[in-house]
Amino acid sequence: MRNPLSQKILFLKVKNQDSEAFGQFYDLYVTRIYRFIFFRVNSISDAQDITSEVFLKLWQCVKNGREIRNLNAFIYTIARNSVIDFYRQSRKPEEQIADEHSHIPDEQRDILRQQIMDSQLSDVLKGLENLKDEYKEAIILKYLDELSISEIADILGRSKGAVRVLLHRAIKALKENIDTIN
Repeated sequence: MRNPLSQKILFLKVKNQDSEAFGQFYDLYVTRIYRFIFFRVNSISDAQDITSEVFLKLWQCVKNGREIRNLNAFIYTIARNSVIDFYRQSRKPEEQIADEHSHIPDEQRDILRQQIMDSQLSDVLKGLENLKDEYKEAIILKYLDELSISEIADILGRSKGAVRVLLHRAIKALKENIDTIN
């Protein structure tokens, strides 16, 4: 559903607590949110658990009448905060986090190959692992989740200009990491 009008209608229905519309919204976003979370936690089971929590939190916010201006940005913000909470609760050292590698399902491998042309998947993943969290997050939102600069700015709570600079620096750092690997 890439039709902006259809998405706006769906968003309005979700905001009005239409459970059927929420189901459609879930179907539309579950893969994107899961992928966003997976690349942050590097664990299939943790990513699945956190993804479920994200949609539960979203539905609770809708049911409680919370004002949501941009549902797309709002769900990514919930996902981002849920990942932060996950790391706060687990308090894993950075080395442990980097060493936890789960096998990536073929579907996600194909998505990465489409998004990052001519690069070896393992090199790109290693390059992403070594990036600062803010760089990794910006790259995932822009190139894997295909969000606009404006949406990323809403999610990260930054200006559009700051997001452009962040993406430029993130891509530069990723290229340097990949060059170091090769």
